[in-house]
Order: sequence, then C-alpha cells, then structure tokens
Amino acid sequence: MNRHDYAAKMELKKQNNIAAGLVSERFPAVSGMVIHMTYYRKAAIPLLMVRTLNIFPSSFAYFKMDCMIKGCSGGGFDLTSVVAGMVKSKKKEGKGTITCCGQADVLEPNHASIQYEAAIRYKKAPKSNS
Repeated sequence: MNRHDYAAKMELKKQNNIAAGLVSERFPAVSGMVIHMTYYRKAAIPLLMVRTLNIFPSSFAYFKMDCMIKGCSGGGFDLTSVVAGMVKSKKKEGKGTITCCGQADVLEPNHASIQYEAAIRYKKAPKSNS
C-alpha cells in the first residue's frame, strides 16, 4: 500500500473515531469492557488471529474492526450494535459470530469471520441514604 493510501485510511479511521464519540459519552453507565475476538478465514489453516480489546470510558466508542484478509474491500466486523444492545439490556456478557460482508474478485463469500466474547462492567449505582 502506498503512503497516500495509508494516510487516507488513517485519516478516515481518525474521523470515524471522533464521530463515534467516547464510551463515557455514548454509554455513561459503562466503567469498562473487554472484547475477545478470534479471527477465522476460509483456508487450510482457518485460525488467523486472536485479539483482546480493553475498552475504557476514555476510549472511542468505535467498534468496527477491519477484515484482515488482503484484498477485502468494504468488509470488516461491526460490533457496535452488539455493544449497544448489551448496554441497553444491561447484559454483562455476550458472545457470537460475525461474518465479513466485504468483497473482492478473488475472495469467496464468507471468506472471514470472528467469534467474539464481550464482557461489560457497569458503574455501581450510588447508595441511597433512606
């Protein structure tokens, strides 16, 4: 990838982070999150990578992960709705699978997926003096 493409990609990522806001703004009840992801590909050796994200109130609330398959365009794994749904229902743990919907001439559909496990910690409610 040439320098111009890389710089444009990094600028877009920066803009996406800023647009998403901070976890503390978007999810004020959350004190932290940990998301474990295992990346898979359609290949003889399907395991591609294992990754753990530690997310703090000061982190950006941008939960779209890039597809790691070279040549994939417009793909990735968007955990935004997963996180938002868990917070809305006050769930502490969730897990599932997401398939990349990106495309490229040489890639077959369902060329990559992740299995995720998310754990969310919530701030303790203040004790009332009644």
